[in-house]
Amino acid sequence: MSNLPSEPEFEQAYKELVSTLEHSTLFEKHPEYKTALKVVSIPERIIQFRVVWEDDKNQVQVNRGYRVQFNSALGPYKGGLRLHPTVNLSVLKFLGFEQIFKNALTGLNIGGGKGGADFDPKGKTDNEIRKFCVSFMRELSKHIGADTDVPAGDIGVGGREIGYMFGAYKAAQNKWEGILTGKGGSWGGSLIRPEATGYGLIYYVGHMIAFANEGSFKGKTVAISGSGNVAQYAALKAIELGATVVSLSDSKGAIIASEGKSIEPEDIHAIAALKLKRQSLTEFKHEGKYKYIDGARPWTHVKVDIALPCATQNEVSKEEAEALVASGARFIAEGSNMGCTQDAIDVFEAHRKSHGHKAIWYAPGKAANAGGVAVSGLEMAQNSQRLSWTSKEVDHKLKGIMEAAFKNGLETAKQYVPTKEGEFPSLVAGSNIAGFVKVAAAMHDQGDWW
Repeated sequence: MSNLPSEPEFEQAYKELVSTLEHSTLFEKHPEYKTALKVVSIPERIIQFRVVWEDDKNQVQVNRGYRVQFNSALGPYKGGLRLHPTVNLSVLKFLGFEQIFKNALTGLNIGGGKGGADFDPKGKTDNEIRKFCVSFMRELSKHIGADTDVPAGDIGVGGREIGYMFGAYKAAQNKWEGILTGKGGSWGGSLIRPEATGYGLIYYVGHMIAFANEGSFKGKTVAISGSGNVAQYAALKAIELGATVVSLSDSKGAIIASEGKSIEPEDIHAIAALKLKRQSLTEFKHEGKYKYIDGARPWTHVKVDIALPCATQNEVSKEEAEALVASGARFIAEGSNMGCTQDAIDVFEAHRKSHGHKAIWYAPGKAANAGGVAVSGLEMAQNSQRLSWTSKEVDHKLKGIMEAAFKNGLETAKQYVPTKEGEFPSLVAGSNIAGFVKVAAAMHDQGDWW
């Protein structure tokens, strides 16, 4: 990749996958997969475009829009749209690359992609956001379709923005089809979709706990970062299952519960209302129930059994990983994409290898947070059938998908990554290899490499 501009986020994701594959027996058993790695690491297509829109003062504004259609071997490109000032091609390539293998682990027929724009929704009126979304979709609509590319929401893109974009697509293409997921329940959306990533994360970690013979969430103490959809629903489901949730956070700081106390569901709902207004946790009136730490993430301020980073990429550093290990944390799983730096992952993996069943056990986002895209895939199926499933049906399917993703990573790790007696299998290695092999095999059968 030396002839390319620096793309640090994408390079990090790429190197993590390559390192995993090279330190397994995969290439010894299947040396031909080295060619597949070269092919899968280059997007099939990258679309870049300008988005011109007018603000409420009738001033023309312009942003950069993107769609990275990374791999369609398993089905239509699938992955979110992110609206945030930090969006650039490196970030979207990293997210799209991760999405390929995450989607493969769901067992559904969906490929990998990602998109968005460097537009900042914060401080914008509803009318300005609507104007931006209409202009953005006017161009994107030329490149997507129910059997081609089905975007979803991501940071900065919730139900409101999906609605604006869907309406713009319908007007431009004169078609009602399932070209976006995360739609409203009365016009093609799936029940459990807003909750899916958070719920799926908890279901996945539940299998980790059970495999380690550590019981269930009941009685466990959980630290969560972030305060968006993923963090909110992960916290609510963990509390429902009997856990004590001691933290939430945003880019400004973190709230920490007092020792022995849990963040309460009604406060999570209050925070959710704040976030809908795009306000920070500094506006949350907790009347002294929690400690607010300005500019901090929770990891060095808590003593927990389970840590769930649910905010954004690289939110657990090497030092924070060491703090979690030192505090006696037993399980860490990413609700965010690439939530841990490579140095942090190295800390967790070294501890896993040296401390047997007393080690901290790490699960990567491509497996642990696959619940969101899984239910997006289920929404696509419902749209194709012109049917709506009940919450119970969707939740049952989500639980099955997360169980299969856990077992797939577990068994693949056992097959390709030797472990010592009493050592947990490497879920990061197993998940990477399992997702890669499924995509590579499909590409081979379609003549993409050989």
